[in-house]
Amino acid sequence: MNTPRRRGPIARVLVGFWDALNFTRRLVFNLLFLLLLVLLLVVLAAGDRIKSLLDGTTLVVAPQGALVEQYSSDPVSRALGKSLGQDAGEVQLRDLLRALDAAAEDARIERVLLRTDRMSFSGYASIRELADAIARVKAAGKQVVAYGDYFEQAQYLLAAEADEVYMDPEGGLLLEGLGRYRQYYREGLQDKLDVDVHVFKVGEYKSAVEPYVLDGASPEAKEADLFWMNDIWQRYLADVGKARKLSPARIAAGIRTMPEGIVAVGGDLGRYAVEQKLVDGLKTREQVEDLLAERGEIDEDAEGGFRQISLEGYLKHVDSVVPGVDPRPQVAVVVAEGEITGGKQPPGTIGGESTAALLRDARDDDDVRAVVLRVDSPGGEVFASEQIRREVVALKEAGKPVVVSMGDLAASGGYWISMNADRIFADPSTITGSIGIFGLIPTIPRTLDRIGVHTDGVGTTRFAGAFDITRPLQPEVGTVIQAVIERGYREFTGKVAKARERSVEQIDTVARGRVWSGAQARQRGLVDQFGGLQAAVDDAARRAGLGKPDTWRLRYVEKPATPFERWFTSFAEGRMGAHLLQQSGMARGLLARLLPDAEQDLRFLERARERGGSPVKAVAHCFCDF
Repeated sequence: MNTPRRRGPIARVLVGFWDALNFTRRLVFNLLFLLLLVLLLVVLAAGDRIKSLLDGTTLVVAPQGALVEQYSSDPVSRALGKSLGQDAGEVQLRDLLRALDAAAEDARIERVLLRTDRMSFSGYASIRELADAIARVKAAGKQVVAYGDYFEQAQYLLAAEADEVYMDPEGGLLLEGLGRYRQYYREGLQDKLDVDVHVFKVGEYKSAVEPYVLDGASPEAKEADLFWMNDIWQRYLADVGKARKLSPARIAAGIRTMPEGIVAVGGDLGRYAVEQKLVDGLKTREQVEDLLAERGEIDEDAEGGFRQISLEGYLKHVDSVVPGVDPRPQVAVVVAEGEITGGKQPPGTIGGESTAALLRDARDDDDVRAVVLRVDSPGGEVFASEQIRREVVALKEAGKPVVVSMGDLAASGGYWISMNADRIFADPSTITGSIGIFGLIPTIPRTLDRIGVHTDGVGTTRFAGAFDITRPLQPEVGTVIQAVIERGYREFTGKVAKARERSVEQIDTVARGRVWSGAQARQRGLVDQFGGLQAAVDDAARRAGLGKPDTWRLRYVEKPATPFERWFTSFAEGRMGAHLLQQSGMARGLLARLLPDAEQDLRFLERARERGGSPVKAVAHCFCDF
């Protein structure tokens, strides 16, 4: 057997030196390669240059997805979805507003093509804000044409603001009124599954708990819901009537006689909409595009054959001017959208800690002179709401005015975080109020009995294990919980009374869990003034003494994107980046994992039980959307 020859010390030194040299060479070349690769990717990401905007251009506003105040997904998942050709799922209200306002002043934009039939809305207040922006475009002398394959009721309210409304011949439009119907689980939970749901609340109109303990809506819930819904519906009829030059009574009569009218036109929903004067004509998309080509500039290379720019492309033009350091004072906007929960939460959900931190950032920033809190929330946890309210108070104590702008919904906990503002703005169709508190505790000993499982044990006091859901809830414990809920209601109404400079008795008469429209809330002193986000911003600037609009600037205070998120978004929006991602199965799998899961009504029970902290937890939440 041959044994390998051992190298001498000099040879070993030389070999070691040679290996180190090889390693260094490979390292340097690899680093250079990575640097060149990164530079290439950056170039590719920036490869989509903004095309020049020519005179006679039509702005095509055709967003797809839900209208939101703030994206609920992170920039990476949005960039991935876009690169894979998937719908974004969301469009920010602020983006639509600034695009329309810019178009009104832009001499190169000749008209606007508006498609609302791929959008979804959570209420009518935000639609009315967009309608006002469309009115400003029309006031600037620019034509607005709306087109849709099929219009839902909310989509039509926005489309009706256009100068002309066209619909596909095979499409349809049915105005049906407002309805609010929910599922009720008492029989299924208590009789079928033997789950006992214990409810503790103050206010006969606090109906958020009813689906878990009743088989149908209570008379009080029906009375309150119909009151505010009728107010919003009458405003809907008035808005459509004004836009289409029709009397609200005529539109209402058309709805009442809708079956006969549709039968008379042989079931042709498009023709029925024309006869009701809700649309101006029936045209295919190609016919509408031909119409725009005739009226505008022909561009055979563009989709549709007319000179146009998309909403996304136009926003790039609006944002193309990159300013340097802007020394002007700021009005900061903090968005509070979604359910209010404890801790730190992602955008689209309000976190007691995370939203309070954004307000604190605005307080600590010397450049911020005033704050607008934009609220679109059904409420949630009381403690998390109180954390945010305290930051509003702290801002005012620091000498910075705080103005609340209510969106579609600012009820219960959403009102809690709003009440201490210097001024509260709302749209007449905003849903607000629902000043009330409740608690829910499900127990399942009967459920376990059905499968032969029993709970037993010992405790050092009579109340040890009192909140174990596998045991019956003791009446004495129920007394404790009800006392906590009543105390929470006193705190709620007391804070509102102090903030609104009214007596507790006065607030109690408009509280007790009752929901109001924005118009009704203003009549009852819960809202100060009608107006959208811009009105609230202007008021905040005035309160801070900032002078004319060009002497200050607006800034959204949000969690900043990471450097990787900014780079990846830029890369994915480039042509080459999008192409590479489209070929990547891994990217599709990653996107699927990033998309949030939908939550059902019954998940509310599980969330309430899972949240940490005190076992007795008050909730200020309103199931008052529709």
